Amino acid sequence: MKLNTILISAIKNGKQRELKENLEELRELALAVDLHPIDKLKQNLRQIDSAFLIGSGKRKELEQKVKTFKAHYVIFDHPLTGVQTRNLEKLLKVSVLDRTQLILKIFARRARSHEGKLQVELAQLMDQMPRMTGAWLGSLSRQGGGRFVKGPGEKALETDRRQIQNRIQKIKEKLEKVKKNRIQHRQTRLKKKIPSFALIGYTNSGKSTLLNRLTKSNVAVKDQAFMTLDPKTRKLFIPGTTNPSVITDTVGFIRKLPTHLISAFKATLEESASADIILHVVDSAHPKRNQHIKVVDALIEEFQWNEKPILYVFNKMDLLSREKLFLHKECENRIPISARTGWNIPVLLEKLKKMIQQFDKNMELFFPKAQEHQIYELSRFSQILKKETHNKGTYCEIKIPSDKTQMWKKYLIKK
Repeated sequence: MKLNTILISAIKNGKQRELKENLEELRELALAVDLHPIDKLKQNLRQIDSAFLIGSGKRKELEQKVKTFKAHYVIFDHPLTGVQTRNLEKLLKVSVLDRTQLILKIFARRARSHEGKLQVELAQLMDQMPRMTGAWLGSLSRQGGGRFVKGPGEKALETDRRQIQNRIQKIKEKLEKVKKNRIQHRQTRLKKKIPSFALIGYTNSGKSTLLNRLTKSNVAVKDQAFMTLDPKTRKLFIPGTTNPSVITDTVGFIRKLPTHLISAFKATLEESASADIILHVVDSAHPKRNQHIKVVDALIEEFQWNEKPILYVFNKMDLLSREKLFLHKECENRIPISARTGWNIPVLLEKLKKMIQQFDKNMELFFPKAQEHQIYELSRFSQILKKETHNKGTYCEIKIPSDKTQMWKKYLIKK
């Protein structure tokens, strides 16, 4: 059964091109959960209607389209409040979602592991909290209550909020245990000096296909948004290196990524944060390629990963015409490839080998007596080659990842 869906892009003082782009991406997201986009609407909002988001004229047009196409869903690209959602559903008599709720719907379908399901539930609850306040107060609040007396709606709201807050706390405690397990695994890799790579990029850029190509794995691949939700770490054998590395494929990024989604997936994102080298995978053939790069670069900066070595991997080159190939000439931090066909993968592996060879730096540090407790923290991130205790403090000779040197510079012995 096709679930007919009407898409709406509504922006305050927006441009026509932006409205169109919003609808194109919203369509891809809808298809990812088997919804059938059958029609679309655009509105450049002069002002936002607090009760419905869109104005009365557009509401009538939408109401007619819902009846004409026998729609099951209406999805807005613009965030909706609890009151707006409730009012729209009452008016249209169909399910109404906004972009964030649609993404959470995709995540709920993709979650396979216990951790992934916990993270999705946490994100859903954090999204639900502000929405339920508006919806409750718009319907049952203050019924039957005198001055300074809470009505049944407010009492029910408080009970629901308390239950959700308790559940959020329990999920966070469980995810904290997952986080500690991940830290232990990372510390083991660090002690064994195992280089680590993280695949990041806009959703559907081909990260999982690249993981399969590099590691001879069989991770599920599909031409849809957010196919990978749970992080997948595999051994990577790079020709010319003595020991295997590890490479992790993580959840893809998207523009306007909800804050609570980032918060819920903190443990997963730390897999990328802890990697020695980041591979930013780009869909070269996508018409919005440059915008996608900007979105991911902005998140890299927000997460403070920009001090790490970053290699831009321009994937899907096999889908580009020869006339466009010159736009992607290889440079110092950019490699064009096709993960699907294997084109230029040897060049990528050679680049990764060179990056590993430049990875560690030797440093000589001196910790005064009052700062010697920092040596334990240092041992978590580096290999201590030599350690000598003196009257005034401790001398350490270490080998440390280049992106971790900055935090220890104040102890550096100047020669």
